[in-house]
Amino acid sequence: MTEMQKQQIKGYRDCGYGYKKIGQLMGISENTVKTYCKRNGLGGIAAKPAQECCVCKSCGKPIVQVPGRKQKKFCSDRCRNQWWNSHLDLVNRKAHYNFICPCCKRPFTAYGNANRKYCSHECYIEDRFGGGHHE
Repeated sequence: MTEMQKQQIKGYRDCGYGYKKIGQLMGISENTVKTYCKRNGLGGIAAKPAQECCVCKSCGKPIVQVPGRKQKKFCSDRCRNQWWNSHLDLVNRKAHYNFICPCCKRPFTAYGNANRKYCSHECYIEDRFGGGHHE
């Protein structure tokens, strides 16, 4: 078990999560969590209900939630970026657009830009400023 996992378990226990919920959130066995907690004085019944507190998904630090606002999942932008960059398989990418380049006539796909016109900077320069190699 890594130091970061140990910190996350401590943070989850401080926020009132049970062994089973911590195991599900971290993707490890409930018994592993239970054993670690009992050996390190984190066992017993949780002090607070789990809804009052949350821990950062990346570093495991407790996050103070502001009432009436969206629940935070990360303690900082650095942690948020670090977590998403290491979990690219969970990114839901829906903004794929298909185009045909007016310069070279090849089909291409662009992500996130519905107004893209050219497949590359070279095609843009050639079409805008002349050249005509693809005609």
